Amino acid sequence: MLQRTLRLLTGLAALLLFASTACAAGTPIRIGGLFAVTGPASFLGEPERNTAQMVVNEINAAGGIKGRKLELVAYDTQGDATKAVQAVNRLIKEDKVCAIIGPSTTGDTMAVIPVAERARIPLISMAAGVKITEPVKKWVFKTAQNDGLAVEKIFEYLQKTHVRSVAILTVSDSFGSSGREQLKNHAAKYGITLVVDDTYGPKDTDMTAQLTKIRGSGAQALICWGTNPGPAIIARNAKQLGLKIPIFMSHGVSSKKFIDLAGEAAEGIILPSGRVIVADLLPNSDRQKKSLLAFVRDYQKHYRTEGDHFGGHAWDAIMLLKGALERGGDQPAAIRDQLERTRNFAGIGGIFNFSPRDHSGLTKDAFVLVAVKKHDWVLVK
Repeated sequence: MLQRTLRLLTGLAALLLFASTACAAGTPIRIGGLFAVTGPASFLGEPERNTAQMVVNEINAAGGIKGRKLELVAYDTQGDATKAVQAVNRLIKEDKVCAIIGPSTTGDTMAVIPVAERARIPLISMAAGVKITEPVKKWVFKTAQNDGLAVEKIFEYLQKTHVRSVAILTVSDSFGSSGREQLKNHAAKYGITLVVDDTYGPKDTDMTAQLTKIRGSGAQALICWGTNPGPAIIARNAKQLGLKIPIFMSHGVSSKKFIDLAGEAAEGIILPSGRVIVADLLPNSDRQKKSLLAFVRDYQKHYRTEGDHFGGHAWDAIMLLKGALERGGDQPAAIRDQLERTRNFAGIGGIFNFSPRDHSGLTKDAFVLVAVKKHDWVLVK
């Protein structure tokens, strides 16, 4: 009797184990998304959300990851840090996600990092602030190129063109403050003197006063650091004032949206950008070109507009997660470990090489300089 009972229990345990395994095998892998789909940063969040869902759908159509579908649970932060924290808590506590991509902005990201770190959930930010990953935080990675790399790309060009006196005009939010810090930190290394260091508010609608001051300063160039609509207003104000010096923008306006907002005033403005907005102009030897063109065409097919620099951050985040899930499974700790081991991943934003000492994974070679010419982007040689 005892032996028969043991056999029955053993058989039942095996059946339960099979059922559990079968259930796990068929259960979707749930990942979270935090995107500023509405609000002032919607030009970042909308293409990011669209791209993330597009890539998830394509992965699922191709069979998923080891036979399991991906499920993207996404919330709109509206570019508001308080809403971002509420959403990340919901993703972790209620939706039980195994990893999160986003948020879209530096401020939102810095607000949610402590939550993700405490919960030990991998977070792949799509914002640019260097402090997101410096110093390294165990559970936090990013796909947007660091603002310090963008600064160096501009300064290299200014050094080459013998520009020494520069005015900077930065927005007074987390993105602008981080950019301002990097501009000040790197200037001396390139022999550049900042003759004006001024700011503007995220909701300001006229920067004529700051630009008038810059016009009389002797500056040989102006660097504006911000995200739309502020930089477009600055471009229009500068044209109205007849400001003749070259104007440089940050990678925070690296999309056609800036050109549309600034209109004719955008002509000639230079900025660092990922390669995606000039993909068709790249040499065939460029390691990213094939992926870039495929992404641009794919986004165009789905959304009737070109894939851009910001949507590319989400493409990279989903594909980095895909690689980590394929290599290590869906447990958060395994995902984190595999992300950190990512090497030579040719994404939209650049060639990623993560390590225990580097969770941003890119160098300044991830950037090219582009300029606006006839309402489009051209490469700056």
